Amino acid sequence: MWNKKVGFILVILGLATVLLAAVVVQAFVLKPASTLKLAQVPEGEYDPAVWGKYYPLEYESYLKNREMAPSPTGYGGSVKVQKSVKEPEILMNFKGMPFSIDYSEDRGHPYAIEDLKSSKRVTSTSVGSCMTCKTANIIDIYKDKGWDYAKLPLAELFLSMKHPVSCANCHDPATMQLSIANPAFIEAMQRGGIDVRQASRDEMRSYVCGQCHAEYYFEPQTKRVVFPWDKGYTPEQMYAYYAQKPAGFEQDWLHPDSQARMLKAQHPDFETFSGGVHGKSGVSCAACHMPFMRHNGQKYSSHWVTSPLKHIEASCAVCHRQSADWLQNRVKTIQDHVFELQHTAGQTIARAHTVIGKAANVDKADKAGLDQARELLRKAQWFWDIVAAENSMGFHNPDQVLNTLGRSIDMAHQSIQAANKAAGTQF
Repeated sequence: MWNKKVGFILVILGLATVLLAAVVVQAFVLKPASTLKLAQVPEGEYDPAVWGKYYPLEYESYLKNREMAPSPTGYGGSVKVQKSVKEPEILMNFKGMPFSIDYSEDRGHPYAIEDLKSSKRVTSTSVGSCMTCKTANIIDIYKDKGWDYAKLPLAELFLSMKHPVSCANCHDPATMQLSIANPAFIEAMQRGGIDVRQASRDEMRSYVCGQCHAEYYFEPQTKRVVFPWDKGYTPEQMYAYYAQKPAGFEQDWLHPDSQARMLKAQHPDFETFSGGVHGKSGVSCAACHMPFMRHNGQKYSSHWVTSPLKHIEASCAVCHRQSADWLQNRVKTIQDHVFELQHTAGQTIARAHTVIGKAANVDKADKAGLDQARELLRKAQWFWDIVAAENSMGFHNPDQVLNTLGRSIDMAHQSIQAANKAAGTQF
């Protein structure tokens, strides 16, 4: 009996010794996992390098946005090349407006100011609205001037634009909570009954992206930036919104050949994504484009805002169990199909501009019939452009995008038929 008690005690002591040794090794031998301490960055500090002193992992990954490389699938990427090289129909479809002169692939956030200044679309008449999503200094500029900044000459505001899109565009410097810098986004969400100040963290992980990656227009008189979301996010709903001529806005330009009153879409990533399977399932933009990483035990969100295919294990593989090759092939297949229809739609629209222009020169051509052709063309091009201007080549919402392009092609053909009927021709 005594021997059993002694044996039991020895076992307990042995286990205690092992446990104590593990604690000692963990505390004094092994390097403990890093911990992130909250730092209060001074209000009005917009230099990402200063923020990087407190958050080095995030800053190091942010600097990777300066890298310029093609997309893994061949669509998009961050190499500054003219889109018209691959899609020459762009030159006809945007004839008479600046996008026919300069329409290149976007580079990363650190280049926002530099690329705005060097853009051939920027002229001496460009207004302050153009810098709304190009600089962290928008916070102070809006605080000081309100929407009056939108009417100022862009060249004048360049003097106040010291830092490109960076930390302060998305974070409160005191708490590091996600925040919105673009007043146009806040106003658009308010009109839809959403107070972004009450949004959840997961919602904010999409809102901070959506505040700039979205469609917009400038009010004709005030030049205020407005998001056309009052009727919804789909191409049809936004087109219906524009049809009401909000605040007197009727067109972005008049096409010189077809004389159609045209609209130009601007990177509608948030709208397209919101209706797709990921957006509807509650997956945020940041979950895929800024996934969580670990370095020496410390978890952080990558601020290299890039294709999820460049870090599949940290983004896609968190939810999807297929191999990396399978996942990348799936994305490329969707994008291949979308580009094929996008290219066809663009070419058909380009032909429609030419046909309407020729038909309008025919004596006694029916004006009402030509106007019908122009309206069909305006809508066809809007449906094409809302896809072509978006950055995922359809992956954010394949079902909607393929339907949108199919309708665009159909309306472009209807436009050609209407013009020929109005003129009694077969152009």
